[in-house]
Amino acid sequence: MKNQAANQGAPITSGLIQAILLTGLLAGTLDILAAFTHAFVANETTPIRVLQFIASKAVGPDAFSGGLPMALLGLFFHFIIAYSWTTLFFLLYPRLKFLSGNKIMVGLAYGVFVWLMMNLIVLPIVNGAFQPFQLQSVIGIVILMVCIGLPISWMAGKYYSGR
Repeated sequence: MKNQAANQGAPITSGLIQAILLTGLLAGTLDILAAFTHAFVANETTPIRVLQFIASKAVGPDAFSGGLPMALLGLFFHFIIAYSWTTLFFLLYPRLKFLSGNKIMVGLAYGVFVWLMMNLIVLPIVNGAFQPFQLQSVIGIVILMVCIGLPISWMAGKYYSGR
């Protein structure tokens, strides 16, 4: 009887892990593609440079002369962050009832939350200084709302509605 109960819990756990992996991949891919597009249009910067910039937050300015290996490190860091926000939402979803509300509103709000946490807590810790809000920040907020918040909210709702 005990083994039967343990086996019944396994598909939920593996299903949750699969949902998080798929959702993190989707959100992280949408976000980095939006970042590449925005950087190219605004600064004519290449995707490699964007990824090196991400890596530079951990390894310093040498990331910009590190070529493809540093770009790949930046991509790794980017997806670690995307998976972290995805996992947080999926774990909070069954505990915070308001997350199961309107998927669009919740997703947009989660994108703003992610932007606030990244810009008020994470990046100041990494950079050692707070970056003031600029008009350019609005683009970053919109990207996170659409590319992180909406897909995560939608996919979590889809996963939990099937439970």
